[in-house]
Formats: sequence, structure tokens, C-alpha cells
Amino acid sequence: METAKELLMNDGHTIPQLGLGVWQVPEADAERVVLEAIGVGYRHIDSAQAYENEAGVGRAVRACPIPREELFVTSKVRNKLQGYDSTLRGFDESLNRMGLDYLDLFLIHWPYPAVDRYVETWKALIQIRESGRVRSIGVSNFQPEHLDRIIGETGITPAVNQVELHIQFQQRELRAYHQKLGIITQSWSPLGRGRALADPTVVGIAKAHGKTPAQVLLRWHLDSGLVTFPKSVHLERLRENFDLFDFQLSPDELQQLQGLDSPKGRFGPKPEELDVAF
Repeated sequence: METAKELLMNDGHTIPQLGLGVWQVPEADAERVVLEAIGVGYRHIDSAQAYENEAGVGRAVRACPIPREELFVTSKVRNKLQGYDSTLRGFDESLNRMGLDYLDLFLIHWPYPAVDRYVETWKALIQIRESGRVRSIGVSNFQPEHLDRIIGETGITPAVNQVELHIQFQQRELRAYHQKLGIITQSWSPLGRGRALADPTVVGIAKAHGKTPAQVLLRWHLDSGLVTFPKSVHLERLRENFDLFDFQLSPDELQQLQGLDSPKGRFGPKPEELDVAF
């Protein structure tokens, strides 16, 4: 039976293709949820400073029986800490909150062009990587113009770009741009807030495989070469979201699902317009 794959990033490190997202997981629940997820088989945990649950994630990583080097832990710079010195300080604070010696991946959470500090923030991430306290660095919610600018001004290409991506907002043009640059695409909100779970195409494919619609949608991400991390605080749903490795979607099924894409499918903010200092 197939198991969770690891994809090779452009810096030589690997990243588990399926993980756990902890956005909106309360700090009080984070340790339990992450420990349960690790028990199910997850090895990739995606957090952020703005989620305000790094401490709980860190407690789980330290408490679990899995060796630290077998886990993949991500966090992200929050908007209000963008800037070279503030990013360096913020990263130190993240490590201290988590009680960890290093992170596997650290991202700029949003380009936040309203303050125009993402280039100096990227330079800080490069410095952190050179210090050895993070293995890989990347970005989140960046558009091609943002990617071009940080690469042009530093010569360093992000390992990943984490963006809103789901069956009704497939981001095919951006994914093609990532492929051209050697950047791995990560999908946040991979179930699209559940809007496609009752779609007849998704339901029909799920019945054909004896799977749930959510499992079909998550399998679409894997079969499309994406990295993704559904979120849940319930053990049964954690198990369901990880139970993806005993089936694959056929080329015809992938084509059917591709037809659900919509230019109006985005529900999150447009990255080039976001001006919230969270």
C-alpha cells in the first residue's frame, strides 16, 4: 500500500506531502490535537505565529515518542513583525515558545504590500537559514510579482509557496509558474470550506472508490503533486483525512475534478490587497 510521500524541495530537503494544519486550533487544544495526529501517522505540522498556538504545538513535538528529526514543523512570520530585525526577533520568540532547537520550514505569511517589507523580511529568513536554525524557507500567499521581486533582489528562490488552493480554486497558472521556478505548491484550506463536498461529481467519485467526498478532494491534492494539510480537532476526522493511501484517482476522474475550477472560487483575501497587521 502507498504511504505518505515526501517531496524534494529545491534546497535538497524533503517535505511530507500530507500534514496537519492547526489554523484556528485553540492553544488549549493544540497539544492534544497534534499528539493525536502524530499517533495517526502525521509527521508534518503547519503552524504560524498568528495562529497563537505555537506553544501547544511545541509541547506535543517534545512529548511525542517520534524522534524530532522524523517530524516536519512549520511556522510563519506574522504581518506585524515584518522587517529584517523584527523578523529575526520574532523567529527567536517562536523557537522559545515551541521549546525547539530548530524549525523545518519558516515562511513569510503574507506579502503584505501595504507596508512593503517583504524583501527585507525575506533577507532575514535567508540569514536564519544560514544560521542553521531553520532547514528551509519559503513564502505564503505570494503572487508572481512578489516572487519575482524577492528572487531578483536576493538570488534565493523560496522552497515553497503556500496559497489558497482547492477544487473550486485550483490556481493552475500560479502552479505552472511555481513549476517553472522549482517552487513546491502548498494548499491551504484544501477542502474549500466544504463547499464542494456535496458536488455530484465529487460524490460520484467517492462512491466509486468507497471513500468520503473529503477523502476524494484530499486525494486530488496528492495526485496533483501538491503539499496539503487539512485541519481538524477530532480524532475520527484526523483518521479520515489521513486514510488516503489505498486508492488513486484515474486520469478521467482527475479531468472531471479539474472541471470544477472557477475563477470566482477564491474565498480568502486577495494577497496583493491584504492590509491587515495581524
